[in-house]
Amino acid sequence: MDKQRLLILDKERIGHKLQRMAYEIWEHNANEKSIILLGIETSGLVIAKNLAARLKEISQLKAEVIPLKINKRNPITEDITIQKDLAKCCVVLVDDVANSGKTLLYALKPILNYETKKIMIAVLVDRKHKSYPVSPDIVGHSVATTMQDHIEVETKGNEIIGAYLQ
Repeated sequence: MDKQRLLILDKERIGHKLQRMAYEIWEHNANEKSIILLGIETSGLVIAKNLAARLKEISQLKAEVIPLKINKRNPITEDITIQKDLAKCCVVLVDDVANSGKTLLYALKPILNYETKKIMIAVLVDRKHKSYPVSPDIVGHSVATTMQDHIEVETKGNEIIGAYLQ
């Protein structure tokens, strides 16, 4: 039997969450001139682009968005490369959902090859059941779920449509 999709965040609420997240990123980096938003493809990259646009509206902070490609199902099968030198940069790793924490943990690994100023994690939705020791610094929305539940963020182009519990 297929599980029903339950809308937990609509487009309007997502906009409010992203605005608050942008302010939090700015607050944590108020003394910086620029930051790197490292968006995990595909939905995390869309969220990073939206955060960068909001940061441009509310602050003088220059936010550069860089994609990070990772095999979310099996992250050790492919090398994870970053197309920029992150030395002495403030980095915010951005993803759509923190489920088990596995993707975020493996995404941190290549960042650690650089001597960054600071690393933060931002997610639109944080699921409270984690199998890996990762805790996002900036969270749009927290959801307590069962281990069988799945959360999906739907995007279309650079637009975030909704977040669903299945």
